[in-house]
Amino acid sequence: MPLVVANGARLFYRLDGPLEAPVLLLSNSLGTQLEMWDSQLPDFAARFRVLRYDSRGHGRSEVLPGPYRITDLGRDALALLDALGVGGVRFCGLSMGGMVGMWLGTHAPERIERLVLCNTSAQIGTPELWNSRIELVRRGSMEAVTPAVLERWFTSDFRSRAPQAVEKVRRMLLTTSPEGYAACCAALRDMDQREAIASIRAPTLVIAGAHDPATPPTDARAIAGRIPGATLMELEAAHLSNIEAADQFTATVLEFLNR
Repeated sequence: MPLVVANGARLFYRLDGPLEAPVLLLSNSLGTQLEMWDSQLPDFAARFRVLRYDSRGHGRSEVLPGPYRITDLGRDALALLDALGVGGVRFCGLSMGGMVGMWLGTHAPERIERLVLCNTSAQIGTPELWNSRIELVRRGSMEAVTPAVLERWFTSDFRSRAPQAVEKVRRMLLTTSPEGYAACCAALRDMDQREAIASIRAPTLVIAGAHDPATPPTDARAIAGRIPGATLMELEAAHLSNIEAADQFTATVLEFLNR
């Protein structure tokens, strides 16, 4: 099992695609594992050396004591690149992964060649909302939040017509460490990158889901309006647009990354 110690955490990662191809770093949403990108992998890996990883507290990566900060998650990504000898990358992150991408674009601009921020926000929720979720998970484990999360992440139509895809994500949520999940909830609770992202200079694509209640299109428009020259694309999907609108998502990201 490929593990590397990055920023003090043992992180699980996967590399796919041609050895000499440009590196594309993918970063996951809260409560998922690197397999959330399986729909994109064949097309992405045909063009790029694709680097996926489980965030700290998730999947096969180490669960360190929390709370975490967005700085911790951003430094994990940088340390992973350093440990693997990777310099500049294209970056694509969804939800929490997009928040990591904003941090990288602000704090490590020399490492980010192109930036894709999907279904994400520069500031999300209220302390009360996140504290309530943290308490619920610690009291009732991941089963206490999973049904409501799936309702936010996929439209009712998609849940009806693609039950296998939804079940795959449900299993990811249920097998996520409650402590790791809660620690990352704290990072999102305390994050506010609304002002900082104005300094991002990497070419940036912002993707929104038209039916996303977690990070609605208004949040995407705010990000795109704050980052100079950013492009905005809205897909017919809820929160996990890379799964619900997989073909359009993949084509949109590849067209942007290949410019």
